[in-house]
Amino acid sequence: MGVFSRFLDIVNANINSLLDKAEDPEKMVKLMMQEMEDTLIELKSTCAEKIAKRTSKERERKEREALVERWQNRAELALSKHREDLAREALAEKRRHAAQLEQLADDVQRYEEIIAKSKEDISKLEDKLLSLKNKYQAIIERANRIREQKAASETIRKASDREAMNRFEQMEQQVDRMEANAGMFSQSDPVEKRFADLEEMEAIEAELEALRKQHTSSTK
Repeated sequence: MGVFSRFLDIVNANINSLLDKAEDPEKMVKLMMQEMEDTLIELKSTCAEKIAKRTSKERERKEREALVERWQNRAELALSKHREDLAREALAEKRRHAAQLEQLADDVQRYEEIIAKSKEDISKLEDKLLSLKNKYQAIIERANRIREQKAASETIRKASDREAMNRFEQMEQQVDRMEANAGMFSQSDPVEKRFADLEEMEAIEAELEALRKQHTSSTK
């Protein structure tokens, strides 16, 4: 694919649409930027070649213009000396150089138009590249935010797991103490006190079971 074909593909591309469909937008942007930079180098190189040719043609045009003027002066000189034969020859040379001068002027004009178009294409591609670089920066920042959010969520999840485990351990310790107290005072406590302790233990066991279920679901 030629440089100008690639240029047209790039400037006509819908970057947003391409990025929306890309599985890895960051990688896609890098590839597109590299393609644009390579194309930009080729466009500038081609433009530089045209400028060099335009300069060469302009130099030839000026030289030919000087020759036209020189043979015009010679024709006038010959005629002033009553040498019409030489004047005719001088005018013939002048016409020959004038025809070449006209062709060179056309060449210079053609190169001027090509160079102007090349500079316009370069400007368009530079704008497109700048826009893509801005999009790349936005994608990087968005990816960083997503990574930070995931890290924060993971930290919160781990902290919640630790908190639930601590509460679970505290509840187990409380049950252990209640069981120890119940065993220690079961012979001497009144019936009402023993039933109250049993009811308290049942409530604690229910809460402990709820914590177990919460911890199990959070670790899945």
